[in-house]
Formats: sequence, structure tokens, C-alpha cells
Amino acid sequence: MSLSAPRRRAVGGWLRGLSLRAAVVFGVLAFWQVAGYYGVIPATTLPAFTDVMRALADLITSGDLSEALPISLQRALLGFTIGSAIGVFLGVFSGLWKIDEEIVDAPMQIFRAIPFIALLPLFITWFGIGELSKIILIIFATIFPAYINTYGGVRNVDRKLVESARVFELSPPQIALRVILPTSLPSVIVGLRYSSSTALLALVVSEQLNATSGIGYLLMTANQQQHSAIVIALVIVYAMLGIMLDGIWRLFERLSLPWRADVRV
Repeated sequence: MSLSAPRRRAVGGWLRGLSLRAAVVFGVLAFWQVAGYYGVIPATTLPAFTDVMRALADLITSGDLSEALPISLQRALLGFTIGSAIGVFLGVFSGLWKIDEEIVDAPMQIFRAIPFIALLPLFITWFGIGELSKIILIIFATIFPAYINTYGGVRNVDRKLVESARVFELSPPQIALRVILPTSLPSVIVGLRYSSSTALLALVVSEQLNATSGIGYLLMTANQQQHSAIVIALVIVYAMLGIMLDGIWRLFERLSLPWRADVRV
């Protein structure tokens, strides 16, 4: 069974893109290894790639990473779930009703302008140095990407769709559930993607201060002991978590929104 011409072009384009990405990654890693091995870049600044991979393997075999990873993921997942749920809820209601927009949107825009990193000392003062301050920081950081994108998606629904629904005598709740919310779903998913990335960033920040467990604690300890290879290995772990999360959201978007096709030039 042969592929159609458009399908063959799509597969060929995907393979070319994959080859280009692999070539770029290989080139960067090769330069990194050569520069580190021959001392072009000092080992204290950037250890060779093989040294970093060796440090990562040691973290895995010693059990330190397997012990720290679930703790960090639990913090990030809990904060993301609560924060994004609040953001989506407020975004939907602010977008649907004018009175909610006037009450909710103005304070949200003010709080959104505050860097969440700057609030960490305040949260520690209020909630102590335990888990609560870390979770609340992640919640605060993840609310706003979900809110902004959900609010924008709801407000930017084509008015013609709403008018058509009214012609068919749909009630306001039916219009919201059958027209506005499904149409704004792509923006909601984008907001959740951004919130998940922000949750990882807030996790890194929160675990750098007074943490006794988690990936951030390992990173802080390695930094204090000046183990650059371990520090970079843990940064790679954070990066891989971010890439995996983004891939999960992209897959979810393709499965839940099959009518959306990528546009390529």
C-alpha cells in the first residue's frame, strides 16, 4: 500500500526536520566535549560532556536521583494542579461575564506584574521554611499563565458563533458549554503548557532555599561543594523534565484537537 503524494511529502519533511535537529544536537555536544577535554573551557566552568554524563550516572546508581525526583515532581504537580485550576476557573468566569471581568481581571493584572521569585522571602515569613511555602510559590506562579490564556481564549471567541447559537435559541449556559468553552479550548491548553513550564521554574527557585530534599537540594549541595559536573547534570534533568512535559502537552493537544493542523511554509 503506497502513500499518497501529500503523505509522502509530510513524512519526508518530518524526516528532514528530525535529521537537522539531530545534526544540531550532535554538533553542540561534540563542541562541548572537545572544548572541555582539551581545556578550551576550564573544567570548573564547564566540564566535558562525558564527565557530566558520568556524574549523572553516579546520581542514578547511588539512588540519590531516584529518591529526589519523586519529591520534586510531587511538589511541582501539586502546585501546578491547584494553580492552573484556579487560573482556568478565573479566566473562564472573567471572560464570560462583564461583572466578573471588572472584579477579577484588574487585580489579576496587578498580581501578574509581580515576579514570583521576589515573593519567596515573604512566603517563607508567612508560611515558614517547610513544604507549604514551596507549594504556595508554585501555585502563585502557575495561576497567571493559565488565567491569561483562558481569559483571552474566551474573550476572542467569534461573535458570529455566539449569534448563531442565539438564533437556535440556546440558553446562555448552553452557549457557554457548547460554543464558547470548546472554541477556547486551544487557548486553555496553551495556558496549561505555559503553567507547567512555570511550575518547573518555580520548583527550581523554591528548592534552592532551605530545602532538605528534592532535586534542588542536590543541586544546592553540589554547588556548595563546587561539583560543576553534578550541577550541570541536574540542570539537564530539569531540562529533560521540561521537554517531557511539553511533549505530553503537545500530544494531548493533537489528540483532543484533531481538527487543528499545523501550517508549514
